[in-house]
Amino acid sequence: MRRVLLTGATGFIGYEVARALNERGIAPRMLVRRPLRGLLLRGLSGETVTGDLLDPQSLRAAVEGVDTVIHLGAIASFVAYRIVRPSIVEGSRNLLSAAAAAGVKTLVYGGSLLVYPDQERPIDPQTPAAPVLGYGRAKLEAESLLARGAREAGIRFVSLRLPHTYGARSLFFEEARRGWMLFPGRGENRYGHLHVRDAARALLAAAEGGLEGAFVVADEDSCSWNRFFEVVRESYPRLRVTRIPRPAATAAALLLDGLRLLHRRPGLYSAGAVRAWNLNLPVVPGTLRRLFGIDPLYPTVRQGIPAVVEEAVAYCWLHSMKDKC
Repeated sequence: MRRVLLTGATGFIGYEVARALNERGIAPRMLVRRPLRGLLLRGLSGETVTGDLLDPQSLRAAVEGVDTVIHLGAIASFVAYRIVRPSIVEGSRNLLSAAAAAGVKTLVYGGSLLVYPDQERPIDPQTPAAPVLGYGRAKLEAESLLARGAREAGIRFVSLRLPHTYGARSLFFEEARRGWMLFPGRGENRYGHLHVRDAARALLAAAEGGLEGAFVVADEDSCSWNRFFEVVRESYPRLRVTRIPRPAATAAALLLDGLRLLHRRPGLYSAGAVRAWNLNLPVVPGTLRRLFGIDPLYPTVRQGIPAVVEEAVAYCWLHSMKDKC
């Protein structure tokens, strides 16, 4: 892995992967759809190239001379399947075609835990995928076509089905910055979590190793959302979480979904997001060690969340005249 193309580099996980590559002395080529957003990458070493996953012509220059592609670019929104499918599925198909023509050797895909249905037992390698959300359906469809196409083209393909990935730049902590959050449900369901630095380490290990196929990864303790909020508040006491009964949250989200169909734009709050928040998706511990022989830097949210708050100075520093805690 010496010449790397990274899609989704301006995204939350993609930025961390680019930074991890830099730490290894690798300056990746980073695909940017909007040049202005590419300014976010100014502090990183690497080449930015303008392109769009839905424009096959623009991908040819992006993959030229590349031996490894780490594919994280796509809409990440829990809205209707028909809205997310073009970016996730057709975009992946276009990238695969360009990569095969360019002689790429390895393709690593950022998959999703949401390819699994609600379940009480921890997810392991034998757990069958059966998505219940449009987003999960599109992610599984893209994963399947990438695996099939890569096999035909002689490309080593690995998909890491990532759980809830958190960090200072994550959407969760962007919302928490305000000091309050709405949660649609009781928050007692267990979910897989992973600090973004460990997610980046796993993606790079997948690119460097010899694994092929789809694998689920997470930290050592799939805790409930209530536990997650509890640990956040220990480090960031200003956060207040308001729980909304799931039926009321779903009704409001469905109304917003209807309005979005008129404008054909994805949004943060949706009926799919309400359902995603309430799924039970625990993951069997020990995934990083079994797959890559590495231990997580942050084994549980108990270690990971304080590190996030410490990194995000804006969350933990407050002028003394405004500190009411």
